[in-house]
Amino acid sequence: MKKINLAITGCMGRMGQQIIKSAKSEKNFKIVTITENKIINKKIYGVKPSLNTIESLKKADLIIDFSVPKCTFEILKISSKLKKKVVIGTTGFSKKEEDLIKKYSRKIPILKAGNMSLGINLLMYLAEITSKSLGNKFLSKVFEIHHKHKKDHPSGTALMLGKGVAIGKKKDFYKLIGKKYLNKKSFPYGKKINFNSLRRGEVIGEHEVTFSSGKEIITLNHEAFDRALYSEGALTAGKWLMKKKPGLYSMRDVLNFK
Repeated sequence: MKKINLAITGCMGRMGQQIIKSAKSEKNFKIVTITENKIINKKIYGVKPSLNTIESLKKADLIIDFSVPKCTFEILKISSKLKKKVVIGTTGFSKKEEDLIKKYSRKIPILKAGNMSLGINLLMYLAEITSKSLGNKFLSKVFEIHHKHKKDHPSGTALMLGKGVAIGKKKDFYKLIGKKYLNKKSFPYGKKINFNSLRRGEVIGEHEVTFSSGKEIITLNHEAFDRALYSEGALTAGKWLMKKKPGLYSMRDVLNFK
């Protein structure tokens, strides 16, 4: 199999560096460039970063982006001109920005996921099934913990899980988003889906969805111990995307969840 020429954007971030490390040990990939939105004068795993430009990205077959929304749209603008495939692991998009990503996917193949792990995507699927089965008699809420350096809250994964609950109820997720708490010891259920985010230490990621009828509670949870599971998932998604036509895909498509 011919190696996939890979560009990694957001290379100074935790996930960017983890993907560089994982891709270097993956025989199917050749890293042709790593980028940041500012000049970096040191090498990352032996590779010197570039800025996000047409010149720096033109040799890539595939771009994996773990950056911030502003940078993601720089990448999508360039990728649409160069007809490059893009895996987006960046989180924190507004609904307007989500709609813009959909527009770009009409021109190029894009796989977007708030979390690349098999376990989390299975958890989202289970949240959807549970929500559908329990109906409106149960209220739901989402809790997540990440390291103290994580800027966005709720996490993209927490929002994914909330979306799973909404899909199960056949309702518009954005209309079901409730209150967003930060660093609260406890938080209430509501008519909408409430979220609570904790930022502490170097926690890689913990997520929990709970459903309550007032008489019983059902809990679904996932805990990550190694960031490599996300980078390996992103590389798997990238290999899968190489054969796809323009469109917006998710890990659910990769894993063939119906």
